Formats: sequence, C-alpha cells, structure tokens
Amino acid sequence: MSRYVPHVLLASVVLSLCSLTLLAQPATAPAPPAPSAKDTHQKAEHLIPMRDGVRLHTAVYTPKTCPPGGAPILLQRTPYSASPYGPDTYPPVVGPTREYAAEPWIVAYQDVRGRYLSEGEWEEVRPYVPNKTGKQVDESSDTWDTIDWLVKQVPCNNGKVGMWGISYPGFYALAALIDAHPALKAVSPQAPVTDYYLGDDSFHNGAFMLAHNFSFYVDFPPRGPQPRRPARDAPFDYGTRDGYRFYLQAGSLMEMSRKYGLDRNPYWMQNHEHTTYDAFWKARSIWRHFRNVTPEVLVVGGWYDAEDLSGALRTFRALREQSPQTRSSLVMGPWTHGGWARSDGTRTGQMEFGQPTGVHYRKEIEHRFFTRALRDGGAPAVPGVSVFETGANRWRTSDSWPPATTRQAYYLGEGRTLVTTVPSSAEGADEYVSDPANPVPLVGEPAIGMPRDYMASDQAFAAGRPDVLVYRSAVLTEDVTVLGPIGVDLRVSTTGTDSDFVVKVLDEPGEGQPGAGKQILVRGEPFRGKFRKSFEAPEPFVPGQPDRIRFDLPDVAHTFLKGHRIVVHVQSSWFPLVDRNPQTFTDIPNAKPEQFVKATQRVYRGSHVILPVSR
Repeated sequence: MSRYVPHVLLASVVLSLCSLTLLAQPATAPAPPAPSAKDTHQKAEHLIPMRDGVRLHTAVYTPKTCPPGGAPILLQRTPYSASPYGPDTYPPVVGPTREYAAEPWIVAYQDVRGRYLSEGEWEEVRPYVPNKTGKQVDESSDTWDTIDWLVKQVPCNNGKVGMWGISYPGFYALAALIDAHPALKAVSPQAPVTDYYLGDDSFHNGAFMLAHNFSFYVDFPPRGPQPRRPARDAPFDYGTRDGYRFYLQAGSLMEMSRKYGLDRNPYWMQNHEHTTYDAFWKARSIWRHFRNVTPEVLVVGGWYDAEDLSGALRTFRALREQSPQTRSSLVMGPWTHGGWARSDGTRTGQMEFGQPTGVHYRKEIEHRFFTRALRDGGAPAVPGVSVFETGANRWRTSDSWPPATTRQAYYLGEGRTLVTTVPSSAEGADEYVSDPANPVPLVGEPAIGMPRDYMASDQAFAAGRPDVLVYRSAVLTEDVTVLGPIGVDLRVSTTGTDSDFVVKVLDEPGEGQPGAGKQILVRGEPFRGKFRKSFEAPEPFVPGQPDRIRFDLPDVAHTFLKGHRIVVHVQSSWFPLVDRNPQTFTDIPNAKPEQFVKATQRVYRGSHVILPVSR
C-alpha cells in the first residue's frame, strides 16, 4: 500500500470540512478589479524637441477626468522602451506601482535619446556637461527640455512634476536633479546606476561582474542610426541550465566575446577596454555633480539588490554631503533589484521577514512622498531614513545613515575561529590553493548565471571546499546588531602575481533553531588584488611576499540573533558572478590560456573584518 494514501484521505476530509465552512459563511461579492489605464486615462504620443533639434518619443497618459486644480505629472525616462507603442495601445496600469491606478496622475514615459522611437544617438551613461552653451546636450538638459514642454503643452497639469526610475531609469532620474527644471519638485532614484565602476553593475573593487553583464548585453545590442520599435528577437539561448559550466567552457572574456558576437557590441566591449577607474568611468560618475539640488529626493534600494545596491547608498551619501540643504530621504528594505515595486516583500531567498515590506513601502513611503510634494502637501513627511533590519525583522527610522556605532574587529583566528581578541602573533597563517579551472561556485545549485536572490543564499555548500577558508565565532550569548558598511582588513600573500580575494560575512543559526546547518549570506564582495593600492594604477603582487588589502563591504542592517554564529569565508573566486582572475598580472579580458595558473594563497593572523555594532 502506498504511504501517500493516508495523506490523500486526510486531504479529502480537510477539503470537505473547508467546503462546509465556506457554505456556512455569508456570500461576499468578489473585490472589483483595479481600473485599467485604458479605463482611466487618455493616451497621446509626441516627439518632443530638444534644444539641438533631436526629438524624443514620449507617451503621455492624461486622466479622462481632470481634477480641480489639475493633476501632477509623473515622468519616467528609460532606455528600455516606452512601450506599448501606438495611440490605442495601453499598459495595464500607469505610474510607479498599482497604488496610483485609481488616482488622477498624468504619467509620461520617454524613450531616451537614441533608443527605440527617439531620434539621436544613445551613449552609455552619457556624461554630464557642466556650463552648457548653445546646443550642447546631456541627460540633464534633455530632462529639462522635456519637462518644459510637458508643463506648457499637456492639458490638465498643475505645474508640478515628479520623476522615478529603477536601475538604468534611476540614472536618468539622477540626471534630472542636476540643473533641475523649476517645475520638478520630487524625484525618486531607485537602485540607480551611480558609478558603473565603483560597485554598480560592471565592476566591484576592480573585479568584472561577468554573469550579470553577459546576460544584459547579449540582449541589449545597439539600435542603429534610425528610430525603430523593439525587435521581437528570441532571448539568448544558453543551451543549458548549468551556468557554471557554460561560462567555464566559454574561455577568456575575449574568447567568449568572439564566440557569441559580443565583440560587435560596443557597450559590452567598453568593459574590456576600460578595466581601471580611468577617465572614461570618472566622466560617467554622476554622483560627483549633486550640488544645489532643488527637488525633494527619495532614494530607494534593496539590501539584496545584486545589481545596484551601492548606487542607492552612494547617491544618498553624496546628496547629504554635497547638497545638505536638499530634503533627501533614504529607504533600504529587504528586497532584490526592483523588488519593492512588484513583490509583497515577505521573503527573499533564505530570509523571511514576517511582514509585507514591499506593500508598506509602496503605500506608506513612496506614495506619501509623491502625494505630499506634488499635490496638496498635507500628507505627513516621510522619515529622513527608513531601513529594514533583517534578522530582527523590524523597520528603523532616523534622520541619518549610517548611525553612530562601535567598530568591533573580528579576527580570523587560529583553528578557524572568529574572535574579538587581537592575536598575540601575526606570524601564523592559513592557506589554500586557488585554481582558475575549478573556481568556487556562486551558489550551491544549478543556475544559469546570477540568481536575483543570491545575496540571501545559503553558502554552507562552499564551507567544505579546500579552497575556502571558514572562520566561525562562538555561539552568540546576545544579539549583535550591525548597521553600516563592514570593513575588511586582510594581510595576504600569493604565489601568483595577481589574485582575487572574496570575503563573505554569514549568519549561521544555532542547533535546533530555524535554518540550523545553513550559512546565510549577509554580505559578500570580491576584491581584485592588483587594485589594492589604487583603482587607477594596478600593481602586481611580489610572489610570496605579504601585502595588505583593505576595503568595505556595502552597508547592512542586520541582527545576528542570540544562539547564532557569525561566520566569515575567504576565497579567491566566486563564479560566474565574477570573471576568473588568471592569477597572473595581465590584461584579464585578453588573458591567454597558459596564463591561468594555480596559486597558493595565504591569509595571515591579524586579518579581520570590522563590524559596525549598534551601541
């Protein structure tokens, strides 16, 4: 007899009881569906002229019923298509989220210069041009000209404009802050591309983010000189679900580029041609220009954003430093990239939060922010800082971020312990052999590339590998709350002339606790060793000679609960998240097969991480 039969019988009984219960309840009408954009808005498409004569395709959705005093305009500028195209085609809803669907907002979507139906030439993260004259343009001037046209030409508007954008559209929202149009009153850059080289999509501490960039650029080719609608091309076919094997067999970056035609995509190739923090990247570091910002700003990011976590944090920090008079706020929640806009936010990866954090953000923070700034101003102001503290699963509000903390060093001690006492000698070391032909996987299960939620993944699978050093604290006798960036200070040597060092901080639940046996990632980052002194001028290691690497892991707001352990992993690969370091000092995109060599890595006593512990 099948052992599943009793469960089937039990299910039948439960269903019968549920049916009786439902029959006993008074009938209730189903909730009415949310109104569609076609029900509530009238669409018009325009080619809006810029100061140099280039025209940008813009779809404008105006409420069918104009409210007294007019409606505010919400604008999004995007390189990802202002579709659907055609005056009679509508999206399901318009605006940042469904929370705006039943309210009278004018919503405009624009193809940025050189994308889809807009004229002109597109440029990757187009640099800001200060002191523009005549027909000089950048994304700030295109935004100014667009807003000026909208407030003068679109009927029913109240003269106030807000902007929002997630990821690349977040970059265009940032550009709007610089030399802002006076009608622009509120801007929400969300997971914005702020500095491609310094921790956003392309490079993290000099290491190239391989899987994410390949998956993006393989489906993001140049448009060509003439406007055209999005092509209906099939998405790239990897031919496998084993991304680890796919990328390993692809060879070096240049071999991969030639094999899959990416050597003809100039946007992808820019990452090959600019592997240091050179003038190309610095010109695109938009965060350097946030002075005298006049609109209110709501910066939004996710603690588990695998693409642009650093962008949100850097944006907020730069605004507070460069434009202190600006009313700027920060929201950081337990979300993956863009998750705050589309999910209920009750869980991410291995982490559960016990509440709908996404719903709270959309209703109580974002909607309130735009309503207050663009309508009657009667809504209460949002807090200066709202961050969700994982582990403890609670929201924290304050006026600033990060808060004052105690910087507590945790040393990589003897016997693979993690201790707060300074080691008596710096002579000891732990070592491992790193092999580019057998890199440490990103996650412990088959995945095509970079899983959206890898930043909340279980990394215990890696602890048993000989090329991963694992350091565990004693069982915690009280909660340890960490708020802010985590410092890393390593003293290392390698038998190669270049090597990566990946540091991961993890939360290990204790025996008998939920999640026991897992090591859940709290924060992890690679560091390409040749950039230990400068991202502009790489230097080789002297084989076998101890050297020092210091950097920060991006901010966290996390509580390691009583009964848990704090765990640190040190390794020299994390594949295919990061491209393989050949462990030979060379131009890595063009590394030859014979330059990929094994290296023995040593991590010396005195190496430590620094946790910003709540006071």
